[in-house]
Amino acid sequence: MAKTDVLMTAPMLPLVMEKLDAAFTLHRLWEATDRDAYLKDIGGRIRGVATSTVHGRFNADQFNLLPNLEIVSSFGVGYDNVDVGEAVKRGIVVTNTPDVLNDEVADLAIGLLIATLRQIPQADRHLRAGKWLERPFPLSPTLRERKIGIVGLGRIGKAIARRLEGFGVSIAYHGRTQQSDVAYAYFPTVTGLAEAVDVLIVITPGGAGTRHLVNADVLNALGPEGVLINVARGSVVDEKALIEALRSGAILSAGLDVYEDEPRVPQALIDMEHIVLLPHVASASVHTRNAMGQLVVDNLTSWFSGEGPKTPVPETPWPRAPKASG
Repeated sequence: MAKTDVLMTAPMLPLVMEKLDAAFTLHRLWEATDRDAYLKDIGGRIRGVATSTVHGRFNADQFNLLPNLEIVSSFGVGYDNVDVGEAVKRGIVVTNTPDVLNDEVADLAIGLLIATLRQIPQADRHLRAGKWLERPFPLSPTLRERKIGIVGLGRIGKAIARRLEGFGVSIAYHGRTQQSDVAYAYFPTVTGLAEAVDVLIVITPGGAGTRHLVNADVLNALGPEGVLINVARGSVVDEKALIEALRSGAILSAGLDVYEDEPRVPQALIDMEHIVLLPHVASASVHTRNAMGQLVVDNLTSWFSGEGPKTPVPETPWPRAPKASG
């Protein structure tokens, strides 16, 4: 019996590639010298796609080349790399990899917060450069008595909040709607939240609806003792406004794991010694990335076995209403 044809847009974890190779006829787009010609040649056979947020946007142009596509299985909890509205119009299911990375990202967010406030990377560089022999490392800011605002109190946001409770800090949040089962203070605007806190942790989804949600007004509201932590998407923060706020002292510091044009990071940020920069590693442990990869595989195998998707995104209703007969 012939295997189902699945397209992979770029190399993924060995676990993913080995399992998809075993279950499907796997086509490796990155190996093609002329990708458009390659897709025109095989596009009609492709019924599934494995992709991720770092592999470029999947939109109408790609869908047009894959007329029999049924499912896009995306690696990552965010899926702004896929034009979901276009997929829904065409009856294409989109899946992501939620939940399995919640704790890892939450752990990293707390670590990045502490590293930024206590200047852990800077202290490490101070010692390695032999400067401790000359003078002690300067005193740092602290997490003590900080007021923390979380932008996006979804599953990961809640995991971050639970960890913060152990530090005895006050917690507030902003989201599209107030959550009745949450005791934290709610602010209907990001600017209002920023005015009330001195640490802003961003963990809201990316996409057009949240682009530059954290802008110059929000950063000014956060204030000169304020710290921004972004473990969401680079697009959520106006990067130019952030650079200006850091240069001018409008805010104290920032800890960033994501950027607007990854993996290209503005030199202006790299040159700043008082901030902490990570290369988008919030979920990047072997354990968690393997779990995410397994979910990419599970969504495809479950779909083509007739059991439906494991983790369809909210815009992809499931189960679908049955088609009318006749």
